[in-house]
Amino acid sequence: MSIFAPASFAQGPTSQDVDRAQLLQGQTQPPFGPSVTPGGIEDGRAAASPNDADIGQQEILKRVTGYQPFTASLACPIFYTSNVALTRSGELSDVVIAPVAGVFYDPRITNTLYGHFGAREQVFYYGQYHSFDFGSLDAEAGLSYVLPQFHNLILRGEYDFNRLTFGDRLGDEFFSNHELIFNAELPFRFSRAQQLSVGGDTNISVGADHQRPRRNDYEGYLGYSVNLTRAFTINAVGRVVARDYHQNGRTDVSEILSATATYRLTNWWSVSAISSFAHNDSNQDVFDYNVANVGGAIALSAKF
Repeated sequence: MSIFAPASFAQGPTSQDVDRAQLLQGQTQPPFGPSVTPGGIEDGRAAASPNDADIGQQEILKRVTGYQPFTASLACPIFYTSNVALTRSGELSDVVIAPVAGVFYDPRITNTLYGHFGAREQVFYYGQYHSFDFGSLDAEAGLSYVLPQFHNLILRGEYDFNRLTFGDRLGDEFFSNHELIFNAELPFRFSRAQQLSVGGDTNISVGADHQRPRRNDYEGYLGYSVNLTRAFTINAVGRVVARDYHQNGRTDVSEILSATATYRLTNWWSVSAISSFAHNDSNQDVFDYNVANVGGAIALSAKF
């Protein structure tokens, strides 16, 4: 029997239950939100620009004729995870199926200011250790602002409500959290198909129904993306995250590496290979762990 069987929640969720949910969610959800960058790439294609006549023929990227603020998406990652319970020793491995659905509205308010409103639900089903199954619902709203005069610096602010449930039982909640997210990202474009991004996040929990798993995250990251062809994209990200828990004096530092290769079969259908590795060091040794995930995903997405 799993050490995180539902009966163990009688005294409230453990921090590892919530950590596991947030770690997997962050590494398996596709980027449903607005993907227009200051360099003019939208979903791996060159966005229309008044200067297009001066660029000449685009050999790799095709033009997007107009901005489409609505997105509806379905995806299903399937992956192997090496450490189901995020334990220091005695690791259990399993296969996870994690279907996710999302709807988003990202209005362009000005040429440099975008809104963001969205909702998504993802359920994680474990192949062998079913007591680990959980669902995650997010409702989010925010703004993104681009500063062209500062090397196209991107500033983002967002409110996110996250609700975790046992399996797919949407009424059986074990944790909910209200969070404010602040992000700054500086892109460096090497060509119309390559970009390096340096950024930082601050995630502040402003309210939660259980205090032991509640935490603030402070993150720095370096990301690289390249469109090798019109349809094939590779993304790689390295992150360092400091996690400050609200109770028990616990502080963790996590290093996370992830890579994704995506092939777009059509404008609305894509397949991906996904992988990640996370190493966690805590000032309380019992929370140290390593975990690797590798698998694939299929996604359907419509923009309008």
